[in-house]
Amino acid sequence: MRLAILGGGGFRVPLVFGALLRDTSPGRVTEVVLHDTDAGRLAAICAVLAQLGAGHVDPPRVTATHDVDTALRGADFVFSAIRVGGLAGRTRDERVALDLGVLGQETTGPGGLAYALRTVPVALDIAERTCRLAPDAWFINFTNPAGIVTEAMQSVLGDRVIGICDSPIALARRAIGALGLDPADTEIDYVGLNHLGWLRALRVDGTDHLPRLLHDPPTLLHLEEGRLFGPEWVRTLGALPNEYLYYYYFTREAVASILAAPQTRGEFLLDQQSAFYDAVARDPEQAAEQWRQVREQRDATYMREARAQGEERDEADVAGGGYEGVALAIMAAISRGEASTMILNVRGDGAVPGLPHDAVVEIPCLVDRDGPHAASLPPVEGSQLGTMQQVKAVEQAVIEAATTGSADAALRAFALHPLVDSVSTARRLLAGYRAASPEVDALLS
Repeated sequence: MRLAILGGGGFRVPLVFGALLRDTSPGRVTEVVLHDTDAGRLAAICAVLAQLGAGHVDPPRVTATHDVDTALRGADFVFSAIRVGGLAGRTRDERVALDLGVLGQETTGPGGLAYALRTVPVALDIAERTCRLAPDAWFINFTNPAGIVTEAMQSVLGDRVIGICDSPIALARRAIGALGLDPADTEIDYVGLNHLGWLRALRVDGTDHLPRLLHDPPTLLHLEEGRLFGPEWVRTLGALPNEYLYYYYFTREAVASILAAPQTRGEFLLDQQSAFYDAVARDPEQAAEQWRQVREQRDATYMREARAQGEERDEADVAGGGYEGVALAIMAAISRGEASTMILNVRGDGAVPGLPHDAVVEIPCLVDRDGPHAASLPPVEGSQLGTMQQVKAVEQAVIEAATTGSADAALRAFALHPLVDSVSTARRLLAGYRAASPEVDALLS
């Protein structure tokens, strides 16, 4: 089975390869084709994968290419983890917003909208190429902002494109572990958009055990989300929010913390990863060990702005994710019939009343040989539905801007986002992103 990875020089690609190495089932991936436009990054990741695969019996064969058509041709599955504009683009996304006193984060708020404006046209071109060169392939989108990019690509690939994120399943796993439940017996009720969702229930034989956790402050404080939001607010909500909702519920604190830090997250990663790729170029024999060390530091500093000074992430929180495991489970379900339930970004088809029928939502799905099937969920009401409706309208305005070049649609997206406080600020944001990003400026009329 042939797997193409777009953005194959990306730092997280070895996580996917590690999952492939652990898969010993018949019908597993036997060939991995990495595509990247950066030759140095691609060479470094190839060195890491070669060392990770050493000693394994019959690891997947790895090839690399700078030609996207070569990577796509004949693929059974395509993983996309591209970053249009690179980490330098991410740092600009953050700083344009922060200079106006608005949240600067790569996926949430105006930074995510700017990132989407750069990315959607490229993603749509890749989708068209996939239709021509690998018409039977399933496309698994890791590229952020995952919900927007997945929804845009579905206009070309239909339901054969699936968006994934590690945040929802990590949240559910932590809560299930804290309650001492058996994951295999636990039904997860999670609903939202990408980076905007809530864990509403954990049911075993029809009994919801989540209230037990929500009313147990000492146990909550052992969870990342309990510390982020505080037991009192979690209890008030009656649900456990995705960690990215910190930026909505504690906007002032998040902006102040990011502004007070010596670097934004993007600037930190740009420095860290530049040093990593340079180190591997100097000493490729230590590529895998260098990658392990940098990965540990990267994981430990994730969402640093949301934690008290000096507070470190618990080991269980760091280990709670695993988007590579979700991707492998999707492939196993589709190619081998190993049906599994997971939280994915898929077309809702009415699963969340109150949102457009064709909107991509992040919800539990049963995945089998025919792909994902959205779960039937209880209605979403009140503030949760209202926030989802507002953000979905913003996402669809961004897709309109990216596909038509409409500056009016782009302004509407920025102005209507809950984290942008005025139309005047939205105008300055759009002007700032056009000045900072040639791709954005060239797109809009």
